[in-house]
Amino acid sequence: MEAHSPPLKIYFVPFVAASHIVSLFELCRLFASRGLHVAILTTPSTTRFLHNSLLKAHAAGLRIHVHNLKFPSQEVGLPDGVENLIGVEDFDVAAKVYQGMRLLRHQMEQFMEPNPPDCIVGDIFHPWTSDFANRLGVPRLLFDGSGLFAAYYIQTTNGVTTMMESFRDSELKCYGRIVNSFAELEEEYIEHYRKTMGKAVWHVGPTTLLNRSSEDKAERNLEAVVSEDEILSWLNSKPPNSVLYVCFGSAAYFTDEQLLEIASAMESSGHKFIWVVHRKDRTESETEEDRQKWMPREFEERMRREDRGMVIRGWAPQTLILDHAAIGGFMTHCGWNSLMEGICAGVPMITWPLHSEQFFNEKLITQVHRIGVEVGADNCVMIMEHATKNLVKRHSIESAVRKLMDDGDETVKMRRRVRELAEKAKAAIEEDGGSSQMNLTALIEDLQRLKSMRTKARIDHE
Repeated sequence: MEAHSPPLKIYFVPFVAASHIVSLFELCRLFASRGLHVAILTTPSTTRFLHNSLLKAHAAGLRIHVHNLKFPSQEVGLPDGVENLIGVEDFDVAAKVYQGMRLLRHQMEQFMEPNPPDCIVGDIFHPWTSDFANRLGVPRLLFDGSGLFAAYYIQTTNGVTTMMESFRDSELKCYGRIVNSFAELEEEYIEHYRKTMGKAVWHVGPTTLLNRSSEDKAERNLEAVVSEDEILSWLNSKPPNSVLYVCFGSAAYFTDEQLLEIASAMESSGHKFIWVVHRKDRTESETEEDRQKWMPREFEERMRREDRGMVIRGWAPQTLILDHAAIGGFMTHCGWNSLMEGICAGVPMITWPLHSEQFFNEKLITQVHRIGVEVGADNCVMIMEHATKNLVKRHSIESAVRKLMDDGDETVKMRRRVRELAEKAKAAIEEDGGSSQMNLTALIEDLQRLKSMRTKARIDHE
């Protein structure tokens, strides 16, 4: 970039689910760290969710601006303040939030049109950003919060739904795709994607590795319901690779019957564990009868007394936990952020996909890289829809736990393979020759070239 050239200006348009917001904000940090002007177009409640992260970014001198939009609560029939999917448990409410985000398009266009950016990074759930960017004459980069492996197979599968068709059409009109992953994880699919979609792709992650301090790791998502000291104290007393971490993300809606199967399997497996359970917050009105609907009698007390397990009801500092030497396995829903955190921590996984691209992500983990064990889930449960059939039984769960945690020959090989991937992930973000850093540099140079071409064309026209 020439010394006198003003910094590139990038506008980010995130989807309003927690995982998308977190990973897209980390991309903002990545671009801002290169001296670019970054703006996020979102709603006040999402800005509050990012409050601590924004304060730290500004303290570090990063130029990240937030443009708050007035969410159309009344138009879609929502109370004030419900502007994203964080904490939303009702499917009808979620549908109204999504409808509200679609109505925000006009406000976003009104903000961007008078002062166009040099690039728009639009989440996959905002397919209109491709046409709008083309109208402004600037590139749109697509971001969907997942890896390229799943994107390649989803976009090239026949018989996709109407929503997926709109996503595919939008992708064909965009400039390229930016991926929160590292090329070494998916290198066999990059060229396939380029040839099939005819689009450029840049792997610039994993962004989770931007969180280097314990404080950053502990605060990556919502505020945890247990202290960092309490968790670390418990883990510090455990041998290396002896604890299984169980967490299915913020959008997992298991029935009480399914939770009971998980609890029973964890107890009968004999292994130590930390189990994060959302939407089961302890209240004064909770009775033993309430608890027995989803866990065996006195389960929590017994696991605590035997020093076998910790049940966390609500949010937990996942990155901090996974990075601890005592963690020997990760039972996960195969959401991309979680997979990246597991891989970067060098932890093998038990895969339990619930919906969407998670079933493709599972194959990348268990079949391509062979760093995980399938629990046997084959029922696609859409977000905020309870699983009422195809229950994963306790014997299947226990079998997967034992296979991963009993430290047999295959587990030893899995641990070696995932540690090798962890080293490649860390090398990818190194400033001196890391593949993701080089990709980011190439992307910025490409955007600067396009900006220069637009400037020249405007001058020639005048």
